[in-house]
This record gives sequence, C-alpha cells and structure tokens, in this order.
Amino acid sequence: MTGEMSLNGLVLPVGGVKDKILAAHRHGIKIVILPKLNLKDLNEVPYDILHGMEVLLAAQMEDVLEHAFEGGFA
Repeated sequence: MTGEMSLNGLVLPVGGVKDKILAAHRHGIKIVILPKLNLKDLNEVPYDILHGMEVLLAAQMEDVLEHAFEGGFA
C-alpha cells in the first residue's frame, strides 16, 4: 500500500495507478483501495484487468480503515 494523507485525514492522489494495478493483478491481488481522486486514472487500465478486480475508493482515512479492516476502528 502506498499513498499519503493530509493532516485532517484526506486521502491524497497517487501516481502510477495503472502500473500499481497491473502489478497487483500479476500477483493475484483481487481488491485494491484507491484514492477517490484517482478515479479518472482507472480508464488507463485495460478493461479485462479491471473486470476481475474490486476497486474500493477512499476519500478520507476512515474509508481506508473501513475497507482494510472489517468494521474499521470506530
């Protein structure tokens, strides 16, 4: 997992989304958490790769925790 967040918990966009998703696919990873601000970058990823994966979008750090850990930390 790579990325950054602001001091108030906003999940910031990352670079190299296509390469990161292709690498995840090569290693059999089926679920990817992606910053919501990177949604536009998904159109660079081949459809057949994306079709076999679940992409979860996160705007706030709470979203990441909810997706990564069942029930989050609330």
